[in-house]
Amino acid sequence: MMDVKLPPLAEGVDKASISYWFKQPGDTVKEGEELVELVTDKATFSMPSPVAGKIKELLVSEGDSALVGQSIAVIE
Repeated sequence: MMDVKLPPLAEGVDKASISYWFKQPGDTVKEGEELVELVTDKATFSMPSPVAGKIKELLVSEGDSALVGQSIAVIE
């Protein structure tokens, strides 16, 4: 299993809101496939999955914020 963490964003940006999960628990995802849409005060962008596998759990709900380095999902 792997914890997916919110990666470093732009300089001075230390958190992002989860706008939309492209995958749900139980879904499979390929490495590099869009996993989640993130919104900061400066930009909106899609984050690709760092690994291939099955989504076990989404740790941050749509509309909630996460800090850089925080685990946002678990892929097995």
